[in-house]
Amino acid sequence: MLIAAAGLLGGLVLWAVGLHTIQDSRPLTGSWALLPMGVMAGLETLRRTAPRTTVVVGTLTLVADQFTSGSLATVLMFTDIMYAAVLYGTPAAARRIPWTTALVTVAVPIGLVSWIPRTDVLLVGVFTGLISFGPATTGALVRNHRDAAEAARLRAEQTALLAEMDRRQAVLAERARMARELHDMVANHLSAIAIHSTAALSLDDEATTRDALSVIRENSVEGLAEMRRLIGLLRDNGPDGGSDSGPDGGAGNKTGPAAAPTLRALDTLLAQARTNGASSGLGFALDDLRQDSALALPTPVELAAYRIVQESLTNALKHAAPGTVTVRLACTAGALTVRVSSPFGDRPGPRAPGSGAGLIGMRERVALLDGEFEAGPVTTGDGTTIWLVRAELPVAEGSGTA
Repeated sequence: MLIAAAGLLGGLVLWAVGLHTIQDSRPLTGSWALLPMGVMAGLETLRRTAPRTTVVVGTLTLVADQFTSGSLATVLMFTDIMYAAVLYGTPAAARRIPWTTALVTVAVPIGLVSWIPRTDVLLVGVFTGLISFGPATTGALVRNHRDAAEAARLRAEQTALLAEMDRRQAVLAERARMARELHDMVANHLSAIAIHSTAALSLDDEATTRDALSVIRENSVEGLAEMRRLIGLLRDNGPDGGSDSGPDGGAGNKTGPAAAPTLRALDTLLAQARTNGASSGLGFALDDLRQDSALALPTPVELAAYRIVQESLTNALKHAAPGTVTVRLACTAGALTVRVSSPFGDRPGPRAPGSGAGLIGMRERVALLDGEFEAGPVTTGDGTTIWLVRAELPVAEGSGTA
């Protein structure tokens, strides 16, 4: 509206002072020049909403203006309409209008020279290019610049969005890893504490109570040590592992990074399970079928295997019927196979509640290594039902000697 008002006002001033673009006699003189000027000013109000219509009507209006004394304001408003048609029109129009105006700019002087053999008519071609091809080309350049800026802004927003998604995914993955480690490190000790504390409260026997309290204290101390090591890893903010201040404000023991448990510690793990499961009638056996049990496995594989065995023993302490829990390890065809079988059925005595997080954690550990995992009741050849946990962990070639 402001552009239309300014163009119309400027045209009226030029008409009032008698400044016209055409000085020779024309069929329509006087105030006839105001009619194309008013139409062109009206088209300025539609330059963004209907750019194609304004170009067509504006071109016809400019031709009609040539039959009057003409006005510079009408020509200037037409150039603005041509510029706006490329800038705000459809992508197809933005590509087509500059080429069309270029052809018109070349065709007009050629046609005039063939009709009027005078060299000064070439100036008409220059004038045509200035009012059509020039604004169209300028509009195309501005539009390309805006499109490039918009594309860069969208790419920046997408990059920021992807970065935020990666950050959230990393946070979720780290929280899941911490939850698995915390569950595997502490659940075993807390399950033993729950079972033996229930036994101590339900059985009125001094010797049984003393044994249960001994097991409770041992698991409490070990669970607290495991928790302290995990917290030390989370709070580690220095190359030496940080420090833990004592109660008196002095420097305590260095926490340091805790070493990942290995399969060599399975004997100790099973010995602890035998102590915790003695009151429940559970026995534990290790069957290591690996040809060279001293051969180093990749750290992620060995840690996953250890945690799977640890969680399986914890579940056996919670739910297994009296009998023998067997842990079997084997390395075949580039994979480490872990099998933990336990008696399946009801059992007497106290039981610790379970949440199912252990099975989820084991399944996640195996999935991270692209392995296979299964857990559930299985009927053996003699008709006995057992609970079987089986995990197959791929071992990359050459990783054992790395």
